Amino acid sequence: MAEEENRNKRRQRVFKGATILTGMTHSEVTCTVRNMHDGGAELRVSIDARVPDEFLLYVPTDGIAYKAVVRWRREDRVGVMFTGTERKPHWHYG
Repeated sequence: MAEEENRNKRRQRVFKGATILTGMTHSEVTCTVRNMHDGGAELRVSIDARVPDEFLLYVPTDGIAYKAVVRWRREDRVGVMFTGTERKPHWHYG
């Protein structure tokens, strides 16, 4: 049901570089934000990337780190729901 609710929200197509920050080991996965709305986004990642179920998504052009929870995964795409925002972690150089 939640996935259907998100699909009813107007998505804005974007092409933004971003970084998935896991925090536990200060690891990073580069990705591209393909579409976005207030409640979430669709990300493109390397097909062999290891994306955790919860992470911070830092989008430099927005200057925001979104708290993200994975809702679905398909090949090189990941759908996430935003649960809040944070400042960019001090350990991230980007």
